[in-house]
Amino acid sequence: MRRCARSPTPETPMSISVISSVPVRGVARWLLPVCIGVGVYLFFLGIGDIMLRDSDTLWQIKIGQWILEHRAMPYTDIYSFTRAGEAWISSSWLSQVLFALVYEPSNWSGVVILTSLAIGATAAIFVYLLEPYLEPARAFVLVTPLLFMSMGHFLARPHMLALPVMVAFVGGLLAAADRRSAPSWLLLPLMALWANLHGGFVMGLALIGAIGLDAIASCDRKDRFALAARWAVFGLAALAASCCTPYGWNTLLASTKILSLGKLLSLIWEWMPADFSSLDLFGASLLGLIAIGYYSGVVLSWTRIFLLLGLIWAALNHVRNIEAFALLTPLVLAKPFAEHFGVTRALALKGSEARPSFALTAIAALAIVAAGWSITRSYATPSRYAFIGNQSPAAAVDILEKRHAQRIFSTAPIGGYLITRNIKSFIDGRAELYGEQFVLDYFDAVEGKNVDTLLRLLETYRIDATLLNTTVPAARIMDHLPGWKRLYADDIAVVHVRDDAPVRSPSASR
Repeated sequence: MRRCARSPTPETPMSISVISSVPVRGVARWLLPVCIGVGVYLFFLGIGDIMLRDSDTLWQIKIGQWILEHRAMPYTDIYSFTRAGEAWISSSWLSQVLFALVYEPSNWSGVVILTSLAIGATAAIFVYLLEPYLEPARAFVLVTPLLFMSMGHFLARPHMLALPVMVAFVGGLLAAADRRSAPSWLLLPLMALWANLHGGFVMGLALIGAIGLDAIASCDRKDRFALAARWAVFGLAALAASCCTPYGWNTLLASTKILSLGKLLSLIWEWMPADFSSLDLFGASLLGLIAIGYYSGVVLSWTRIFLLLGLIWAALNHVRNIEAFALLTPLVLAKPFAEHFGVTRALALKGSEARPSFALTAIAALAIVAAGWSITRSYATPSRYAFIGNQSPAAAVDILEKRHAQRIFSTAPIGGYLITRNIKSFIDGRAELYGEQFVLDYFDAVEGKNVDTLLRLLETYRIDATLLNTTVPAARIMDHLPGWKRLYADDIAVVHVRDDAPVRSPSASR
């Protein structure tokens, strides 16, 4: 006689994720994650100004506009006078084109909507991937602090459009490892898409080896060679897929070039190591991981420990990797935790009781889309969002344009704004183009660490005007340099020109 399953009792150890929420019957499995994703999208749509605080957004859009206008890809620098004509390719060309398509000069709504959609899609995919181990309600509770942990790097830039692709691709790899099988070939188009959206696809290639090792180590000994061969073939195919860009294999080389900047990486805020001088969500999450590990008694395989340590090291080394740590760590730990608490089978049984109704699913999906569209339209107004003002010194640039200044020494954030005004920059956010020593000299000059370096840069590059944020030491140093005079200042920027420099005629301008 068949044994009946016992109902959960207080004495029965069972995860709270199994008993905490009422199952939604009659709708497809993907609907609840989509609903959560729409909610996340609308939340970030409501606080969209936080995405418009990095001047890199400006030149990214400008490059996308150039690609659309010329129906070609850039191979040399055309936006600076210090590196004009030097080799440079865009490893994020598709994201730049997408941002350019939705951008309007007087309306930032399109850019905010696109970025918010990417965040919402990331949340939906994350919840969907966790559903075999954790109910959507619990997954939503988990994803909320993880998104807040990552918000410091939630900017309208290409890495945001690649975020859902990263979660889907790595989630697919981990699902294959959990099945002790090779990854699906359907992941290869995701790798190709990732490589065209952002240079972070290199991390995805690296994770193929690490996750493949986990799959091989956990399978039967007799199957290891065959499985290793299948993962190796997939890895080579993924490498080939990553080269399916307008630049071919040069995309791979360009994406790793930033890592050769050495000491400079510690001076660029998103490449700085994590700071534990005060407790934040990232620090709290690390402490929480340690506490959970000791309290729960969960035992990880050595390969999962290797994966976890790799994600932690990446986040500690560069703060820009915190969102990868936040979104991928739960996927790495989901199956071991579920097996430890006996959750997986219970959820599978519960899910099999409900059969999705196409009509109910369609009605619910249409209702979600209609509500999202209605709220989106109410936000998509020209006055709803504004780009951060301290990187857009419009009045100062207007004065420089009237003087027909051609070679302007500016801070890097302002360089992005100059590009949008069709003025060639001294420096901008493309550190890999300018090189380590040049950018180090720039930092020494604007931070007032070496006045001789500032003087050398002004003379070497024949600077005829400076445009500096009011807060940088170089702006005050310029007031005391012989041969220079302050022309204009406001709350954003200070303009200095050579005191013997005549105003250029329009025919002599760019």
